[in-house]
Amino acid sequence: MKTARKVSQGIFLVLFLFLFVETQSKGFDTLGYPVRVFLDFDPLILVTTFFAAHAVPKAMLLALILVAMTVVWGRVFCGWVCPLGTLNNMIGALHKRRRAVPASMYRVKYYMLLAILAGSFFTLQVSGILDPLALLIRSFALNVYPLINYLFSSAFDALIHTGSSPVSGIFEKVHALLRGTVLSFKQPFFLQSLGFGVIFLAILLLNLVERRFWCRYLCPLGALLGILARFSLLNIKVSEGCTQCGACALACQADAVVEEGQGRRKSECLACFDCDDPCPTRVVGYGRSRTTFPMDLDRRWMIASITSGILVVPFLRISPHTTNPLLIRPPGSLSEPEFLKRCVRCAECMKVCITNGLQPTLLEAGLEGIWTPRLVPRVGYCEYHCTLCGQVCPTGAIQKLKVAEKVQVKIGLAMIDKNRCLPHAHATPCIACQEVCPTPKKAVWLEDAVEKGRDGRAVSLKKPYVDLDLCIGCGICEYVCPVSDRPAISVTSIGESRSEENQL
Repeated sequence: MKTARKVSQGIFLVLFLFLFVETQSKGFDTLGYPVRVFLDFDPLILVTTFFAAHAVPKAMLLALILVAMTVVWGRVFCGWVCPLGTLNNMIGALHKRRRAVPASMYRVKYYMLLAILAGSFFTLQVSGILDPLALLIRSFALNVYPLINYLFSSAFDALIHTGSSPVSGIFEKVHALLRGTVLSFKQPFFLQSLGFGVIFLAILLLNLVERRFWCRYLCPLGALLGILARFSLLNIKVSEGCTQCGACALACQADAVVEEGQGRRKSECLACFDCDDPCPTRVVGYGRSRTTFPMDLDRRWMIASITSGILVVPFLRISPHTTNPLLIRPPGSLSEPEFLKRCVRCAECMKVCITNGLQPTLLEAGLEGIWTPRLVPRVGYCEYHCTLCGQVCPTGAIQKLKVAEKVQVKIGLAMIDKNRCLPHAHATPCIACQEVCPTPKKAVWLEDAVEKGRDGRAVSLKKPYVDLDLCIGCGICEYVCPVSDRPAISVTSIGESRSEENQL
């Protein structure tokens, strides 16, 4: 069973990585196998989205399958499936020595879960910040994958330019084969990428303090599954003949062993079977088990956790409501309050954005909206015929739109700063913004004009203007504007279709 568990962990980790790599544009406006399928099975996101938004996407009802599995077999998801748990297990295996961690620390994840659930009941959706699946996808999308892509691309560039002609040709063909399959067509760059990498690295390095530190003490999904596992029909059990040698306790990945090896705490047991092999009397087995030991949660800490989860809601929302012009949401986004109730910060929309324009917010949407997606036109624009972000959103924060619907959605408006525009302010010909405008009838139109230069010569110009009725705020005009530091034409969120207040 221990071998079977390791094989299962490997299969699901490979599946996760495969789906993650496949979640990118292949030149078509469709995605075959988005990695969001892991999130569809996530009961923590299901529950918090239901509490916060009072609605659940149909696909996320798959999470009920995981609930049923946990009630029957215990926390097999944590021990056999979870890709983050597998990575933690791999890193923890590098360091066998155990250090002193308070025995009661396993309760922390339950207090965190209570705070998250209490906040979601009052419409605050923050589960995705700590949910292991959302955290793993976000870390890979915003840091690990761009880093790997950059390292491989740099290595291939060096090999191509330093080798002989035949060898360079081989490396060039290999690189071309990898681009668009394993590697991205275009090197992705993300704001705060270093910060996401540091957080992810810290989670992995905690395994050197205690094996599966995150799973034992911090994971809110593990806490939710632990509560369900208390009612599981099957679990690790100990037969008569236990000598209380403690070998199973030393091998346990999750502090599930109690009473000197004679009992198991169902809520903590990952069904990893690590406690079976070291048992000298072979009394550890797996089967029907009705007994479990309590979680021993402190009532005062439970009340404090619930109270803090409730109080943080008004704390995050007492600031005066003002619309941030830089907060340009992806097309199909719900109104801002509804969007924040659903977005779980998984960053899938940012990964699939073919221009790299979707970036994580910091404080542009306030603390409540941290790490949610926004369009940064100077980094990348919203491709006119692309609807990928709506296809990967697991909770419906970004609605899935057809192309015909998407091109009618305004995410903002472009405006021209005539003091910086080359034709308007400097009598220099430029029609870049009008040339790239994607709307069938150009939202950026030109007016013929004649201006005198400093030398007195007449200069024929075409001065750009924006038709605010036709502009959809895609940002391509800002992206190509040749005024490099602060563009002469820029997009803000005003005029967005999703808001009745944020209008001219």
